[in-house]
Amino acid sequence: MGLKVLLVDDDFINRKLLQTLLKKNESVTEVIEAENGSDALDKLKKETDVNLILLDIMMPIVDGIEFLKIFRSDMSNAHIPVIVLSTDDTRKTEVFDNGANDFLRKPIKEDQLFAKMTQWS
Repeated sequence: MGLKVLLVDDDFINRKLLQTLLKKNESVTEVIEAENGSDALDKLKKETDVNLILLDIMMPIVDGIEFLKIFRSDMSNAHIPVIVLSTDDTRKTEVFDNGANDFLRKPIKEDQLFAKMTQWS
């Protein structure tokens, strides 16, 4: 079964780079993009079969931490893994405390990303 990935990042270039990486992974069948946490929450209402979320922390409107708090408050989302992508290692504890499953430091390396995706899918 293919992976449906929700990619949440306010930076257009980051989204395009990740989209390019994800296209190389044959287990990924669909990538949905969101520009911030609010956009991501709206998309999740329509896309109920997302298997994995790649989440930036620093975003306008609803940031990654707020997204995690809202997303994890709904128990029906408990099975969906969230991998946080950030340049800020100091926020690792905070993201794990709020329900992230994993953390990857930007810039994202393809092999690391795919290894984490395999681990959580």
